[in-house]
Parts: sequence; C-alpha cells; structure tokens
Amino acid sequence: MRDKVHNVGIGGESLLFLTDDQLRRGIEAMFFAYRAFTADPDQILSEMDYGRAHHRALHFINRDPGLTVTSLLAVLGVTKQSLNRVLRTLIEDGLVESRIGRRDRRERQLHVTDAGAALERRLSEAQRARMRAAYRAAGPQAVAGFRLVLEAMMDRETRAQYQAMKELPD
Repeated sequence: MRDKVHNVGIGGESLLFLTDDQLRRGIEAMFFAYRAFTADPDQILSEMDYGRAHHRALHFINRDPGLTVTSLLAVLGVTKQSLNRVLRTLIEDGLVESRIGRRDRRERQLHVTDAGAALERRLSEAQRARMRAAYRAAGPQAVAGFRLVLEAMMDRETRAQYQAMKELPD
C-alpha cells in the first residue's frame, strides 16, 4: 500500500505533512541513490589509490580554473590537513597544477592539467549518464522539485556557495 502525503491548506498555504516512516524512506532512498551515484567513480578511483575527496577536488578545480586553495577548502568543508594530502597527491601525479596568484602572490591558484581534466571527465561520465537517465524518467517537474528539495536541505552558507557555483560559466 502506498503512503499518502497530506496537503493541508491553512490561510491559503499548502503545507506538506509526512510521516516519520515516509521521511525514513526518503533518507534511505538518498543513501542508496548516493551509493549508486558514486559506484562507478569509486571503482576508477580505487584502481588509482584515490578516494572521493580526490574526485571532489578535481571536479571543483575543473569547474572553476584558478580556484584558490582557500576557496576549495570552503567549498569542500574539509580540514586544511586533509585537503593538503589530496592536493599533494594530485599535483605529484600531474593532474593538478598549483600556480602563484597574479594579484596576491601568497595565494595558490589551482588548475587541472589535461590529464586531470581527462580523469575528471572519466569519473563524471557515468554520473552524468545516471543523472540524465533519472531526470528523463522523472520529468521536468520532478527535476525542478528535486532541486528545490536539495537546496532546501542546505544551510545558508552552503546554499550561497552553491549559488555562486551556478553562476560560473559551463
């Protein structure tokens, strides 16, 4: 039997009431979706002795060439020590370059190399295909609703970072 979602109007507003069971199922769906979403890149990363942090770093450096280490720290929400380990590996393996900042020579700006861009593309291809198929199956209204739900789950600072990323050219 399917759970019912109740919409109750109060003062012209429509409020959505979900049971704890429905919320638990939503949480579990996110866990399983994330596992499926990361499975293909995890396989590639494991062959290289890399982890998800390497993928995330490559993704955001590729997305925003010249991204500073400080900005990447803020986006990833990790410690400086853990990011330094990841960056050191990516730089030593020739996937990322660290350049001195043009305006502030104390800054380190990050750029993916051709090899880094190729790896990032390979890691993301399966994820894009999975997202594309899911979006097509769900339809435009569901996609818009899904984005709204994801954005509503973000705290104010995280949402601001996400909004700034959306403003970058594709």
